[in-house]
Amino acid sequence: MQKKVRTVNSEVQIFCFSIALHIMIHIRKHIIFPEEFPESWASDWGEDELGLWMAFTYKGVRQAFRWCEPGTFLMGSPKDEPERYEDELQRQVTLTKGFWIADTTVTQALWEVVMGENPSEFKGEDRPVETVSWEDAQAFIAKMNGLKAELKLCLPTEAQWEYACRAESATPFCWGDQIDSTLVNFNGDYPYNNGEPSQNREETVPVKELPCNDWGLYQMHGNVWEWCQDRFANYPVEPVIDPKGPESGVSRVLRGGSWFNYGRYCRSAHRFRSVPSHRYYSFGFRLARGHELK
Repeated sequence: MQKKVRTVNSEVQIFCFSIALHIMIHIRKHIIFPEEFPESWASDWGEDELGLWMAFTYKGVRQAFRWCEPGTFLMGSPKDEPERYEDELQRQVTLTKGFWIADTTVTQALWEVVMGENPSEFKGEDRPVETVSWEDAQAFIAKMNGLKAELKLCLPTEAQWEYACRAESATPFCWGDQIDSTLVNFNGDYPYNNGEPSQNREETVPVKELPCNDWGLYQMHGNVWEWCQDRFANYPVEPVIDPKGPESGVSRVLRGGSWFNYGRYCRSAHRFRSVPSHRYYSFGFRLARGHELK
């Protein structure tokens, strides 16, 4: 039994070391740049090994955004991906316009200075705001845009969300084929695809507590589900350009999984949905900028 424990620990150490090494040596180079940089609303900006970034500061609370240049990727999961669902039909998606997406989900600190209250179950300024509906997210966005229209805030489309989550990866998770609780805040009692069990925190964690992906985006996997702009519908089979979901429908899309969910639900391709008025203590959202709302 002791020999088995040492073997498992060694495998975990090697896995964590390989992830850390990848993070240290990755340097992102943009090919296509935004038309304006920095923009007038930015309180600070720059470029680092993960690419271009800009941030706004409102009443002392800062929110940064990362630049995602246009590109083509395979959205959904291949048929041989373990624990996939049928609604993850894989097809080619082209995004013809670059966009900015927040490096974290909206924090309780930002929500509170804008909305004047905090609905979250798990309190903490640096934790994600949760127990918010799609309609609540839209109210927050409308209020922020009313204060500073040039921000042009919105929710990401489902395609933008997965493109940013994957960060050029084609595996179940942005880091590869497997995760544990050192990378993702999820129910580690139920790992993905026969992985080793890991910590089940049973609550949210601060938005930057765990590693970011190769594009500088934190916790696209786990912690809280993230509302997207799109209504939910089955994917078309053919390649698509700049998809924004159907014109009508009852449910809106959520992505990313949460602290509450098993490993399979935190995959890049996994899709979830709920009615836009539904609040739950694993529902949050991430801001994006600039696409036309509908």
